[in-house]
Amino acid sequence: MRVMRGLRTVPHRFTVPLDHRDPAGEHLSIFAREYSSTDHDEQDAARLPWLLFLQGGPGVRGSRVTQLSGWMKAAARSFRILMLDQRGTGLSGPADLVTLPGRGGPADQAAYLRHFRADSIVADAELVRSALGSEPWTVFGQSFGGFCTLSYLSFAPEGVKRALITGGLAPLEGPPERVYRATYPRVAERNAEYFARYPEDRARVTGIMRHLDRVEEYLPSGERLTAQRFQMAGSFLGGNTRIDALHYLLEDAFSETSGSPRLSPAFLDELQGVVSRRSNPLYALLHESIYCQGGASDWAAWRVLEEFPEFAPGADEPLLTGEMVYPWYFDEDPALVPLKETAHLLAAADGWGPLYDRNRLAANTVPAAAAVYSDDIYVDRDLSLETAALVRGLQVWETSEFHHDGIHDDGEAIFTRLLAMTSSP
Repeated sequence: MRVMRGLRTVPHRFTVPLDHRDPAGEHLSIFAREYSSTDHDEQDAARLPWLLFLQGGPGVRGSRVTQLSGWMKAAARSFRILMLDQRGTGLSGPADLVTLPGRGGPADQAAYLRHFRADSIVADAELVRSALGSEPWTVFGQSFGGFCTLSYLSFAPEGVKRALITGGLAPLEGPPERVYRATYPRVAERNAEYFARYPEDRARVTGIMRHLDRVEEYLPSGERLTAQRFQMAGSFLGGNTRIDALHYLLEDAFSETSGSPRLSPAFLDELQGVVSRRSNPLYALLHESIYCQGGASDWAAWRVLEEFPEFAPGADEPLLTGEMVYPWYFDEDPALVPLKETAHLLAAADGWGPLYDRNRLAANTVPAAAAVYSDDIYVDRDLSLETAALVRGLQVWETSEFHHDGIHDDGEAIFTRLLAMTSSP
């Protein structure tokens, strides 16, 4: 146990089957960190109920914090928080550029990664809950963590006392194409909002892309930056305050030289962290599979992109993209190049199992509340409300005040509101 800045932390390790259908087979080590407030003494903290936080992603480890703030500050008043490293992330059997080759060739890697979706994460969580001796706990899911929470209500509702979801109501059926046909227009609208806010950046974005067509520019790691890869900077558009950070990134993109302009080292250094998947290759490998139930994704976002030519790098005024994953990532990102064949095998894979049980959700008795962000460019508002209507008793708070990263903007208020919505009078 460690104590820091009003925060008490305890590490936990658990052993779970790789394939929960084969408990006697290969196992994984799962890591989670317990957080509690020193406002409670150690004995009182140990008597608090558990809250399980499911991080967004896929492929993103649980947050590492050194003090309580935002939603965690609010939650720690009444709960012990368990921050789970979902399987394949952080200290939970990381699946990355270093470890995956140890699984064998691309076919072996793809077969292994089929066990890293929401259904397996939920089964892990139930074993963790049992090991901790916890009663049904509060589950709080952000983004992909919300998808996992819906899976939890589908497959193990007996383990959930209440469910809180922010920006994470997944469509319960349909191919991934449904998602991208909904979110591309949302991203286009957010681009328009951004350029209305910072009109000077319209020419800057086009200028950077045309410059990259003509001039070879390299990120600090030595890899070439292409126009289509630069478009990934659109990830900033998914946030309340990050939209302004995008402007700061762009305003000093160029360094004036005695010859032709070049992209500045500061710009390239900051951009590298945005356009690289080195730290979380699982995001690129599994992103489309989180929507698959049955058929293959077959690079759905890439195929649907043809229906939205305004996002083409060669468009007169090309738009920035959002969270979509494209096959060329595995040609241009050095961290992903060795995983290219694995990625193509996963994109072509079918026979994915169910992620949700519509009948069970229709009969849900667990108190549940979800924040739906009207202009969310990652999890579409209309699809979210469609799902909400299919989950018995799920209360929705729709707001245009926040974007996808709402809990990072005012997590304390959002968490407190959702908790009140699920609490008995």
